[in-house]
Amino acid sequence: MTRTVVESKTKTAIIGFDQPFCVIGERINPTGRKILAAELEAGDFSTVERDALAQVAAGATMLDINAGVVYNTNPNPNETEPPLMVSILKLVQRLVDVPLCIDSSVPGALEAGLEVCEGRPLLNSVTGEEERLEAILPLVKKYNVPVVAISNDDTGISEDPEIRFAVAKKIVERAADHGIPAHDIVVDPLVMPIGAMATAGLQVFELVRKLRNELGVNTTCGASNISFGLPNRHGINGAFLPMAIASGMTSAIMNPVRPQEMEAIRAANLLMNNDAHGAAWIRANKPVLAEGEVEAGARGAREGRRRRRSA
Repeated sequence: MTRTVVESKTKTAIIGFDQPFCVIGERINPTGRKILAAELEAGDFSTVERDALAQVAAGATMLDINAGVVYNTNPNPNETEPPLMVSILKLVQRLVDVPLCIDSSVPGALEAGLEVCEGRPLLNSVTGEEERLEAILPLVKKYNVPVVAISNDDTGISEDPEIRFAVAKKIVERAADHGIPAHDIVVDPLVMPIGAMATAGLQVFELVRKLRNELGVNTTCGASNISFGLPNRHGINGAFLPMAIASGMTSAIMNPVRPQEMEAIRAANLLMNNDAHGAAWIRANKPVLAEGEVEAGARGAREGRRRRRSA
């Protein structure tokens, strides 16, 4: 059974077919977040702190860390992104103990992150582009970490799912040439927006099944891509995630502070028999007691114990 092990200094997360769905919190990412980008450029990490704590409190298994800020004073990401990545990683590691995912398109930022990240982080990402394969796979091997493999190459992102599968297969094979096992490859088959492509959902479900059955790899995605441009996006995401899980998807990069989507994942874990005795579902749905209120049955149980002791 394929298992991808990701670790912090004190915690282990396992991505696997027989494991609860792995929620990778996406919020620490300035892409599309102008206020966060401006804060980071100014050296203000207060939003990062809040997002790290809130995502873990909401149930994130891991946190994705992206430092892709375009600085007004120095727009060269090869110079600005590595030190910012290091600063964010060090901060987040002091705040929370979940494993981390180092997310960057800049190889220097990935390696800088690997040098300071405690445990065994997930690297995000490698693609099928030759330049990217040659830059990233040696890092994966050197630091012995798992990596997200995104199914696009030098020709771009194909709308043909067979081509996206072929790119994923190529990455897995090239990784094997470097001595990187398939269980350390987490494939992102690329989720297209359903508003632009009516078959996007069907495509990804079929791709996930094929990646699992033929390559034996774990999978992930940017879950919110499926609903891009449509109203009530969380309703769509909340339906998409359990369907993807039933098809074999084992993780997603997503926003865990959205209750509707997290509830859907917990229900899917229960229905897929990846929630032992329903413990996580029951714990998440346990009624909140008012001050002074006693849980139903608890008073009787205590009184019964007292009667037995006095008998």
